[in-house]
Amino acid sequence: MQDHQTHHGHTPPSAVPSRVLEVSFKNCYDASEFADLEGHLSQVPGVQSVHLDRTRGVAHLSYLPTVVTESVLRARLHAAGYACACTDCAPSTAQPGHPSVGHETSEAHATVPSTDSTPTATPPSSMHSHHHAPAEQEGFTAAAPVLDHAAMGHGGHAGNAVNHDEHAGHGAEMATDLLRRFLLSLLLTIPVVLFSPIGEIFGFTAMPPFGLSMAWFGLILATPVVWWGGWPFISAAWRALRRAEANMMTLIATGILVSWLFSVVVTLFLGGGEVFFEAAAMLTSLSLLGHWLEMRSRFATGRAVEALLKLTPATARVVRAGQETEVPLEQVVVGDELAVRPGDRVPVDGEVIRGESYVDESMITGEPIPVVKNAGVKVTGGTVNQNGAFTFRATAVGSDTALSRIVQLVQNAQASKAPAQRLADTAGKYLVFVALGSGLLAFLVWMLLGESIVFALTAAVSAIVIACPDALALATPTAITVGVGKGAREGVLFKNASALEAMASVNTVVFDKTGTLTAGKPALTDLIPAEGVSELDLLRWAAGADQPSQHPLAEAIVAGAKHRGLEVRPPESFDSIPGYGVVATVDGQQVWLGNRKLMEREGLTLGMLAERAEGLSSDGKTAMYVATKGQLLGVVAVADTVRDTARQAVQLLHAAGVQTVMLTGDNRRTAEAVARELGIDRVIADVLPEDKAAQIAALQQQGRNVAMVGDGVNDAPALAQADVGVAIGAGTDVAVETADVILVRNNPADVAGSIDLARRVRGKIKQNLFWAAAYNVLAIPFAAGVLYPSYGILLRPEWAALLMSASTVIVTVNALLLNRVRLKRPVVAPPAATA
Repeated sequence: MQDHQTHHGHTPPSAVPSRVLEVSFKNCYDASEFADLEGHLSQVPGVQSVHLDRTRGVAHLSYLPTVVTESVLRARLHAAGYACACTDCAPSTAQPGHPSVGHETSEAHATVPSTDSTPTATPPSSMHSHHHAPAEQEGFTAAAPVLDHAAMGHGGHAGNAVNHDEHAGHGAEMATDLLRRFLLSLLLTIPVVLFSPIGEIFGFTAMPPFGLSMAWFGLILATPVVWWGGWPFISAAWRALRRAEANMMTLIATGILVSWLFSVVVTLFLGGGEVFFEAAAMLTSLSLLGHWLEMRSRFATGRAVEALLKLTPATARVVRAGQETEVPLEQVVVGDELAVRPGDRVPVDGEVIRGESYVDESMITGEPIPVVKNAGVKVTGGTVNQNGAFTFRATAVGSDTALSRIVQLVQNAQASKAPAQRLADTAGKYLVFVALGSGLLAFLVWMLLGESIVFALTAAVSAIVIACPDALALATPTAITVGVGKGAREGVLFKNASALEAMASVNTVVFDKTGTLTAGKPALTDLIPAEGVSELDLLRWAAGADQPSQHPLAEAIVAGAKHRGLEVRPPESFDSIPGYGVVATVDGQQVWLGNRKLMEREGLTLGMLAERAEGLSSDGKTAMYVATKGQLLGVVAVADTVRDTARQAVQLLHAAGVQTVMLTGDNRRTAEAVARELGIDRVIADVLPEDKAAQIAALQQQGRNVAMVGDGVNDAPALAQADVGVAIGAGTDVAVETADVILVRNNPADVAGSIDLARRVRGKIKQNLFWAAAYNVLAIPFAAGVLYPSYGILLRPEWAALLMSASTVIVTVNALLLNRVRLKRPVVAPPAATA
């Protein structure tokens, strides 16, 4: 292909940006068809990858425009018999094959709130959004241009978040279509059944009207049921046959058509006899009922996440020229000032400029405690204001808001295929041929045993129908969809299904120390005054000496003094002594603040304070001596404080049987002090940033399944090396982009919650796969008539159809039970600012 293009002067495909065609299928009623379709589309020249979301009926085709065009892809889909709406989009690097448009610069990153109101910079490649052209009623839609937000001015947007995914409605339309076909088919099926031998069982002995025989009466009423009501099955089977493949729809269509064609031959060419029109009609109607229930449940798995988009209000109060004006949400642009009254929902993302209130962010972060919002603090669209009022400036609107990006990330994860799904797809294909073979075998065996052709045909059709592997095709995607959605509502974002499945196997969690287990910002921790000196006097002298310094340790001392109500004024003079500390004149007195070497240089005796300082150092704290007028005033200590939830995070992981490791570039003494406080199993300290990935690889070589939890740029290689990379929500862009899992709540304890959820999802997948496979395989002998010689029981095709559908509904409902899971979380005291 490359030689051909080069000969004609084309740019090699690798040098041309790929495009993504989003395809929303309008006539794919069965999940098992998607497995064949995905492989078929992947073989089209120029198509790089295909990601098919079975729960929403949406596919994303990544393709090279120089090899195949959008119009060719749409024409190929149309020629293959698929009615669908297509939209051409730019690709996303976060989930290959998924579309993304909008800002591609760091300035446009959305913010994901955490419990401490620290904004999270989220790269466009991680939480992205896309817009869709309105779908036409029939056939394909025209390609939608890629929107350039920067060119629109004010960071424009195309519609509010409620219109985030216009293709999401096709699933509901197909479910409604199936229901309509079922109801009309049922109306025609009831008289066919009543006038058939089945009706005699219920005491109905009347003859068909107008003097018609049962055969002709059944032919007239069953034919529209089969060809109109059963068209979703017949058309799908025909599409599969054209691809030389067989799927579940092949089995249902075979059962329906064999029953109907046999009856037609008997009626038209054999002069009458026992017919199967009632079986064909009932098989069609009950299959429609089962697929409607299955589709209704399947699309319900994603509704909880899509409902997040409806949290944003339809209007917003914009402040212009000092006056509040209520406008539609889609008219809000970046830079607008918006007023929020008590009880209002925040319409878009922004930054408070006036006023103060508490905002309930539980729908985004899962944290039930309202967060204080005042000037300079970020607010997130969709959150609920409490009892105060404030004005804020819009920083992100439409599909650029944190809420829209979170939902898009979740939808991408739900669309991705878990490794277990490949096994299920393969098993499903074999089961189709097992079903066809079983039906043929049952027919031949009963014919050889001397039974009538009607009896043999009944057993064959029942065996084929009951073995339909629809439940097997849905076993994994339904559990993944519900699990990813549940995680999003709990503040845990899985980027793809593989990350969710890998998280379930994690047995070792590696934590970065600074910013992950600790706050990442030094704070004043200890005041040890000398005899005759008060703590406040010690702190006043130390803060006064350090006031001009920009060193993080000095800022911690000054902040600690202000927090205790001390007024800190600039010193009259200040001098920094590299390697020792500082010397300053405070209130006319010369003050020394620094390490032991500084005190010894000034000839001061440390006495018992030396032991106290040594003890503080052994605990990972930085101890500094304070002296004035030749007198030692005491010791102040500063340390990077441990997060409130870090200890509980380690305890929860230990309870789950997971080993904990700290990986840090800090010195071993400081690292081990933090590890002792938290109860961490192993410490790997003094590690250079470039060596962190090698340490992760070493653990993997020991047979450990490793999850790496970090927040910084230097953690990115380790996050990429680990089996699962986990980014703390308030981490850097690079960490969030590299990671497989994002903890929105900025809480390390959610690592244990994510493992718990992943293990529960894996359990549901195993249950579903077992139920789907075992049910279908075990049901085949019963449907084929194995109980007939002993008990006289023969399962008719229509009841086989109902039992087949029941397995699909059970699998879906079993997955939906994940919504009832409550993840284990530590109880954390509310911050002082929000108490």
